[in-house]
Formats: sequence, C-alpha cells, structure tokens
Amino acid sequence: MDIQRWRSHPAVQRAIADLSNYQPILETVIAIQQVPAPTFAEQRRGQLVADRLRSLGLHDVVQDEMGNVYARRPGTTQQPGLLVSAHLDTVFPQETDLTIRRVGERIYGPGIGDNSTGVAALLHLAQLYTQHDLPNQRDIWFVANIAEEGLGDLRGMRTVIERLRPTISNVIVLEGCDFGTLHHHAIGVRRYRIEATAPGGHSWGNFGNPSAIHTLVRLATRITDISVPRNPRTTFNIGTIEGGTSVNTIAQHASMLLDMRSVSAPALIDLVSQVDRLIRMANSEHAHVRVSAVSVGDRPSGAIAREHPLVQAAVSAYQLVGATINFQQSSTDANIPLSLSIPAVCIGITDGGNAHRTDEFILPENLGRGLHALLLLSLAASS
Repeated sequence: MDIQRWRSHPAVQRAIADLSNYQPILETVIAIQQVPAPTFAEQRRGQLVADRLRSLGLHDVVQDEMGNVYARRPGTTQQPGLLVSAHLDTVFPQETDLTIRRVGERIYGPGIGDNSTGVAALLHLAQLYTQHDLPNQRDIWFVANIAEEGLGDLRGMRTVIERLRPTISNVIVLEGCDFGTLHHHAIGVRRYRIEATAPGGHSWGNFGNPSAIHTLVRLATRITDISVPRNPRTTFNIGTIEGGTSVNTIAQHASMLLDMRSVSAPALIDLVSQVDRLIRMANSEHAHVRVSAVSVGDRPSGAIAREHPLVQAAVSAYQLVGATINFQQSSTDANIPLSLSIPAVCIGITDGGNAHRTDEFILPENLGRGLHALLLLSLAASS
C-alpha cells in the first residue's frame, strides 16, 4: 500500500487543498451531534446520514432492518473492496441536553467526539471521492452502523460484516478523537448481568431472612478479590448495582453488571470461569437464594501484526500529516472483522477529551489533517 504515490496524484492534491478549511467538517460534526442517537435509538441520525450519502450520488444507499446505513462507490475491478465505518450511537439518553459550548479552542457537547466526529469524517470522505472523482480500483463501502456502545455489543457491526464479508478485504473504523492513535489489537470483552433473588421480608419482623442485596454484595466482594494478570493485561469492573424496595425491606431482588476484559483470550476465559465458580458457590450457600448470570456482552478479540500493510499504511498516512503515532489495544467495532481474520484498523480523526461525559470536547484544528490521513489511507487500501 503506497501512500506516497497517492499524495502526488493531481486529483488527490485538489481534495487535500479543500481540507485546509476545516469549518465545513466542523459544521457537519455539530449537525450530527444535535440529533440524539442513544444505543438502539439511532434512527433519526441514521436517516440524516442516509440522506447525505444519497445526495452524493453513491450507489446502493440503503438502511437495513437494524438501522445500519450503507453506501457504495464502485471500483474498476471485481476484487474485494474496502469498508469504512463509523458508529452512529452515543452513550447519552434521549433527553440529554446537547447544547454546544465554545471555550477557547475547545468545542464542548455530549457525543461531539464519540462519535459525531467519526460520522462526519465518513461523510466528508465520501464527499471528497465524489467531488474530485478520486480513483478507487476496489469498491468502497461507506457504512454508519448502530449499537457500538455499551450493551449494544457491536451488533451493528456484526450485521454489517455478515452482509459484506464476501465483498471486502480491508476495514477502516473511525472514531472521533485520539488523532494519531491506531488500534489493530482488539481486546476481548465479556459482560454479565448477575441477578440474585431471595425470600426477603420486613427488616425487623423477618430479620435473618436471606437478602438478595446481601447475597449480591458478598458475591461482589469475592469477585473484587480475584487476582488477574498484569501481563497479559486483564481487568474487571462492576459498573452498576441495584435492587431492593426500601430501607426497611429485606430485598427480594438485586442485580449488577460486570465487565471483564483481556488482551488474551485464554486469560479472559480463565477470569470468566473464576466468576462462574463464585456464582456456583453463592448458590450453594442457601437453599432459598438463587444467583444467575446472563451474558449481555461478548466482544471477540483479534489482531493483525504491526507490520501488516494496512497498519503500516495508516502509520505512513498519519506521519505525513505530522501526527505522533500511538498504538493502543482497545475494544471497538474493529473487534468483529479482526476476530474473523479480516484486516482492520481503528483510527482517530482529531484531538479531544472527556469521552462519555456531558462535558466531552474536541479540538477542531486537526479535523483537516485527520481527514487528510484518512483519505490517503483509504486510497491505499482500495487500490
């Protein structure tokens, strides 16, 4: 994948010149950010993206039954093509105040980086190809997918890959922030909803009856005592815990969400097996208490080598625009293709911070450079 030769192509140079002004990109970022898109409720934002892609004259612009948005720029060969994707959803509820604030060089707004900027980059990349009639030997699929965040469990990307797998050979996943950061090693993630049920009763009159909350808290304490390896890095987190009826009620029901991760599939399997053993132990301690676990997330792991041509092309593209390269292991939509041995890399478009917080922000001055790197990478990956 030769990045340098594309940089000198006359049409590419004209496209790059357009990127010297990042204001149109920023306007698209804000337009997308202003449309709420909680996980599983991305329809309005998906329609906005579909309308924009359709206006560019791309082929096969459709939304599938889940809400994923597809568009294709035909290539000149029948070889498997390139998928460029960005997830539509955010972690914020429908009623979140999406007001934009500008403070100095920062632009604040819930979801503005993750992933309004990624979706805007997808649209502007497609626009560059259309406006400047850029060459692509292979088909390029531009896809905005649902359900990347939280309990979405990457189901949007699972469907996209299932649909396009025979027709693609490389995948570029877009995230809004972390300019110059490359992700080609996907960590595995397992998530449990652990529930406890018990007879419960009145805190005074039925004192001594088993409590679902007491049971769950004891189990949580045991889980936090699990020793996990630092290398390969393995983590766990109890993200939420809830249950009970009132302060003077012995709880009949309680639940918690447990997140388990590792860069090593065997290490993750070992962690899950330890948690399963503790759940069985909790069930054996009282005949009238029931503890169960339901899997609510299973993100597979996978990787390509740093020396892989797709990764090296990404490195070259970002170095050419002056970025400092940073490699990260992560859980993104790239998990799905990587787990199926489809080469994939996840890249960031600009700088920012406070992801998944209402005071999330971006620094827009790198938007043009981020699109510049993405453009060069997509040209190389589709040639």
